[in-house]
Order: sequence, then C-alpha cells, then structure tokens
Amino acid sequence: MEAARDARGEQGADVGTPVTIIVPTFNERDNVAELVARTAVALEGWDAEILFVDDSTDDTAAEVERVAADSPIPVRVIHRAENTGGLGGAVVIGLEAAASDVCIVMDGDLQHPPELLPVLLARFAQGDADVVAASRYVGGGDTSGLGTAVRFGVSRVATWLTRAMFPIRLARSTDPMTGFFLVDRGRLDVSTLQPRGFKILLEILARNDLRIAEVPMEFAERRHGTSKASFRQGAMFLEHLARLRFGKMSLFALIGVIGAAANLGIMWGLTAAGVPYVWAAIVGAEVTIIGNFLLQERFVFADMKTDARGVGIRFASSFAFNNVEAALRIPVMALMVETWHISSVLATALSLIVAFFARFLFHSLVVYAPTRRRKGDQASSEPPTDTAAQRVIRAIDVEVMKPGEL
Repeated sequence: MEAARDARGEQGADVGTPVTIIVPTFNERDNVAELVARTAVALEGWDAEILFVDDSTDDTAAEVERVAADSPIPVRVIHRAENTGGLGGAVVIGLEAAASDVCIVMDGDLQHPPELLPVLLARFAQGDADVVAASRYVGGGDTSGLGTAVRFGVSRVATWLTRAMFPIRLARSTDPMTGFFLVDRGRLDVSTLQPRGFKILLEILARNDLRIAEVPMEFAERRHGTSKASFRQGAMFLEHLARLRFGKMSLFALIGVIGAAANLGIMWGLTAAGVPYVWAAIVGAEVTIIGNFLLQERFVFADMKTDARGVGIRFASSFAFNNVEAALRIPVMALMVETWHISSVLATALSLIVAFFARFLFHSLVVYAPTRRRKGDQASSEPPTDTAAQRVIRAIDVEVMKPGEL
C-alpha cells in the first residue's frame, strides 16, 4: 500500500489517466470481491475500470456482477462460451473491448498484487515505454509465490529459453513470461495476436516492436483455487514458442523429424519380424506419409483448413506429392554423386534440404491453398495477374520471416 501512495504522490498530475484493468478468470469466484476492493483502493482517483474476461464453468461471472453493483469503480464482465486461445485469447478479447488505450493485464488469483498498479502507471507516465512489465527477476522482485523449487526451475528455464529465442526484442525483458503488465493498446496491432495458452506478453513482444520497462514484483502465494499449469500447457508453450520464432516451417520440420524416427522404427520392427527390407521400407514410408499428414492437419495448417479444399483432396494431393518426391529423391541424389563427385552423405543432406522446402511450399501453396471465392465475392478477389513466383515469395515472407528479428 505504501508503494501505491508513493506513486500517486510522485505522479499526481497523471492520476486522471484512463486505464482498463483486464482480468482473465477461470473458476476464481472466491477472489473476485477482494481483487475488486484492493484494486479500487489502489486506483483511487484514477479514471479506471476493471474488465473481467471469464472462461469459468462455475458462477464466477455472476459473482463479478454481484460485486460490480457496489464497487466504487466501474466493473464489467465478458463471459466466453468457448475458451478460444486460453488465457491469452481472453486477454485479446479484453484488449479489444477495453474502454481505454492504457491497459493493465493481471491474473485473478491475487498472486499479482493490485497495490502495484499505481507503480506500473507511474513508470508508464515517464513516456519512454510502451510496455511496463512487473518482473519477478529484476532487482527487488520476489518469486516465493511460485512455491516449489521445481516450479521455480521450470519458470527460469522457460525464461532463459524464451530470451535466447528472441535476443533482440527481449533484450530488456527479464521476465517475458509474467502475466502482470501494462501495455499501450495504441502501439499494438491487436489483429496480429494469435495467442495459445498462458504467455500473452511473449506473444505481444514477439509480434510488435515495443519499448519495454520493468518494475519489481513480489509474486504472492495463491489465495484460492489451483494452478492451471500442466504438462499439456508446457507442451503448448513450446509449440507456440516455435511458431513465434520460426513460423509454420518450424512445426513442419519438427513433424518431419518425428516422421523420420517413426519410419526407422517401423522398418526395424518389420525386418526383425522377417519382412524383406524393401517391403519394410515401403510400409514405413507410407505409414509415415499418412502420419505426417494427420499431424500437419492438426498442428501446422489448422488455421488454413477452413478456406482450403476438402480433406479428401488435401490428403490425395499430399500423399501423391510425397510419394513422387520420395521416388525422385534417390535418383537425384545418385546423379549428384556421379556428376558432382561429392560424397553420398553430402548428396543425401542436400537432397533432403531441397525436399523439405519443396514439401513445405507445395503444402502451403497447393494443398492448403484457399479455394476460389463464390461468384458474389469475385469483385474482391485477387487480380488474375498474380503469378506463381509472387505466391512463393509471399509464402516465404509470411510463414518464415514473420515475426522474426530482421
């Protein structure tokens, strides 16, 4: 509370700054009343509102409405029937619906102290930052609320990995995984955000060139409810991190590696059972091609399926191309060895690299290409002068480079 009073005293001229507090919630009804009360005290004098974006299966939304009736500051709630994008998706909804451009995101479990809100606003008022993050790792921060040493270790490793993947955009961020931060919505292109899971600040920083500042935070212990972290959330985070850093191509490559390992495993099992190695290789290749297609449908091109042709045509196109590519690759490799007089290992590596890019571009541009628009939409369709070369260039630019650090 003392920090809040100090911030108001030092930045009194900025007390009227409009601000929206965005609180994503999931089954946290027991925290609502205390969170609203503490926030109202911390932001006394500010033009502030609290916006809950609720994905609960209990009566959290009803509790928010009950508390709102007696709250000294405006309180709204948006209840989502479908939990699209997880907590990050809820925050995007809040950013779109906020009454103010200055938005502060905080969790609803009271591990983020509302008393720090004026400190975030005071730091933002200095005018040299678009994002002000409450960090557990900057001087004066505290991580005791993480609980066990395992959770602390996982958090630190995830932070190091994330900063290593984005060494430029996260150069001034000690805690890109924090869920407590202020952001100037006017500096964001909200339409580019594609959150998956918890780490919405990482999404914002990776997709937008923003100035970041930090203030220390004492991460409190959870008051009610249980942690939403899980192995599934961890896997989703790694997938999302790869997608942010490398785009679809990274996931496409990862699935290719998994397919190669599965191919070898199938061949080993069949040959051990007495199946001739040629037939074992054919079976392994075909099973791998089918498995890769199913994984690509689910994890790589899921966002493109709606506008693409039917799943049967997509599968037939993918299956045919992969078989043709596999049939051509070995003769091409042999030709390189005989013509260029290079080692077979190097020739194999070169052929695999070329095949990877060819498969990726074929799937992006052909298998999952959007179908022609209906007749009523023809006026807004792309001009017929669009060439294959232009489409290749756009695919490489969109899928590989964005949001890379160029």
